[in-house]
Amino acid sequence: MSNGNWGRWGEDDERGAANLVTAEVTRAALSAVGSGEVISLSLPIQGATSSAAGLRVPHMKGRPLPQHYMAVDGADYAAGASHPAGGRAVADDALMISPHGTATHVDALCHMWRGDSIYNGHDAARVRSYGAARCGIEKLRHLVTRGVFIDLPAASGRQHLDACEEITQPQLADALAANGVELRAGDAVLVRTGWSAVYADDPDLYWSGEPGLGPEAAQWLAEQDVALVGSDNSAICRLNQSGLSCDELDDDIHMILLWQHGIYMLEMLWLEELSRRAAGEFVFMLAPLLIKGGTGSPVNPLAVL
Repeated sequence: MSNGNWGRWGEDDERGAANLVTAEVTRAALSAVGSGEVISLSLPIQGATSSAAGLRVPHMKGRPLPQHYMAVDGADYAAGASHPAGGRAVADDALMISPHGTATHVDALCHMWRGDSIYNGHDAARVRSYGAARCGIEKLRHLVTRGVFIDLPAASGRQHLDACEEITQPQLADALAANGVELRAGDAVLVRTGWSAVYADDPDLYWSGEPGLGPEAAQWLAEQDVALVGSDNSAICRLNQSGLSCDELDDDIHMILLWQHGIYMLEMLWLEELSRRAAGEFVFMLAPLLIKGGTGSPVNPLAVL
């Protein structure tokens, strides 16, 4: 298995394909703005502490659901002018979240590795319980680039792809050609499977396996020098009924994208609004939380049409 982009931006590089998004790439992306409408591409974060609300949001089995409660709420304060707060009630949130599998999130380059090395040959032993000393999510900082939308169910006249269905390179190329779009270095490519919308109607189908990119499709995207690949499923790749990758280690797209090429992976998107607008390209904006040494971050990515 080749090491892709290792060393391309220097032996100390920790940003990977984000280096492709230069000021010139960002400036060029702005030409994709038409109406100026802004769409959120994120699923909601709903707490599971005191209600079943969180169970209505797509998530991976076995991952702890977000815990959201009020650390301080209005009931903690007595009304009246004599109160130190001057009669005003105060509310303050507390949130605990495991982003991988329970929220729209971006994977850091330290999220997965093989052998002794994470992306670019950095020592995997530097990823510890207190955080990653190399390739943490704070190294990404932000991405403002051209977004390219590939809506595969729409291309085949379906509401969603089938469980465990593999997305191939010809499917991606054909969908792009149909929209008259060619990939450019630094693009953020978002692939719709329709799978996020399945959960509300049929959780059992949702957990029966997930459609996703196959290894040849992932390798082809890497060869196009994209900076980020996102999808509306849990892992971008196909998952079986047990929630595990359908591919062997060498073909695991986390290895192809994150580990070999330093390409960021944006998972559990909500792409239904984008699909309704049939947007082929747009300005894509992403800013992760600056979690020092984080293996990923919850995000609310935006599409500016």
